[in-house]
Amino acid sequence: MTESEFRSYLIPYDDARLQGIRKIKDAYEYREAAKVDGFTGQLIKGWTPLYFNDFVGVTNDGNVIDNLYSLEAVPAGDEAPTASMVEAANAFLASLTDEQRAKVQYEVTAKEWQGWANPEFMQHDIGLRMEFEPDSTKAGALAVLAASLSPQGYAFARDLMKINAFLGGINGIPHIMNEFSYNFAIYGVPSLTAPWGWHWYGHHVVFNCLVVGTQMIITPVFLAAEPDLIDDGPEKGVVVFAGRIELGHKIMDELTEAQRAKAVIYDDMMNDPRMPEGRYHPGDGLHLGGAFQDNRVIPYEGVRLDEVSAEARSAVSAFVSDFIAYLPEGPRRVRQREIEAHYDQTYFSWIGGTEREDVYYLRIQSPVVLIEIDHHCGVFLNNDHPGRFHMHTVVRTPNGNDYGKALVKQYFEKEGK
Repeated sequence: MTESEFRSYLIPYDDARLQGIRKIKDAYEYREAAKVDGFTGQLIKGWTPLYFNDFVGVTNDGNVIDNLYSLEAVPAGDEAPTASMVEAANAFLASLTDEQRAKVQYEVTAKEWQGWANPEFMQHDIGLRMEFEPDSTKAGALAVLAASLSPQGYAFARDLMKINAFLGGINGIPHIMNEFSYNFAIYGVPSLTAPWGWHWYGHHVVFNCLVVGTQMIITPVFLAAEPDLIDDGPEKGVVVFAGRIELGHKIMDELTEAQRAKAVIYDDMMNDPRMPEGRYHPGDGLHLGGAFQDNRVIPYEGVRLDEVSAEARSAVSAFVSDFIAYLPEGPRRVRQREIEAHYDQTYFSWIGGTEREDVYYLRIQSPVVLIEIDHHCGVFLNNDHPGRFHMHTVVRTPNGNDYGKALVKQYFEKEGK
């Protein structure tokens, strides 16, 4: 499968499932319908026990490694854009009615942080649902994103939202999938020194952003696309992920045959007989760090980076840099250094074929980062095997610092609260 093939997998417009969705009024009615649907209902049933559990963090063995993250100020020039974020967030909050403001703002320690999800059906209605808000509110929320993300990261996020609308239009369900079928919430009080943040979540676009002084944490992040391009209409020419997929292959190019054999855990993404039952999830596919997986134990697999060449590590660094390009320039440098400092404890693993035309799952995992890219079967396209035009990507900060929680804890301990 190649990126241009997605139109061969369009669901017939008169398909019974699509016709049923078209009869549904809006995202709220769709949320209730999803609970009783034969497929999505089972997904929800499986995720429900994970909702809002006490936060621990992703680990490799169930034990959190202490003292990985420090509240210390970052080097000059690498600071988070906290002042710009505060300005944008305060302007957004000032533009709201009392009712909107009460709904959009939570305590910085609120469990609602953990209620995000990436499917097209809503599970938790946290903050403001953008599609039902006036244009001024949409613009204000987007201004917070723009002040927080890099220009490249903001443009990428907007492209994914436009692809979501494109997919909804193709299938005749724009009331379910559109450019603003996302929730936005603010956590804490915007401040130059105290911790606060925001999250934006919905189908294929999830950011959880926290700043405390000069430091910035943006994880969990979930970015995905089905399809990964727009080939018609006013946004024709939008293409996402193709470069990232190639960067994954370039890591494999630098491994020896023995290292490849160690890195490749399973040869097929769905049908490898060695794959344990449940490794392939009907909703999540092969990625392990998605929605409601805040406390998941994910054992290390694959080849460790201190076993590979400098060229292979450089290829990993290029891949990581592309993955975290949503961060502003300074925080991106901080994060890159943090990840590279742990390369002697970093594992690279792969599932699937290794030729350029093959689809694959890739994971980079260490005490301080979990990165996944996973090609998927169709959901609103009908390919029954993973396609290069549908992929999910995940970034997490293991051992307790997703949502910046390790830093928030340190801040309040320092303040004696």
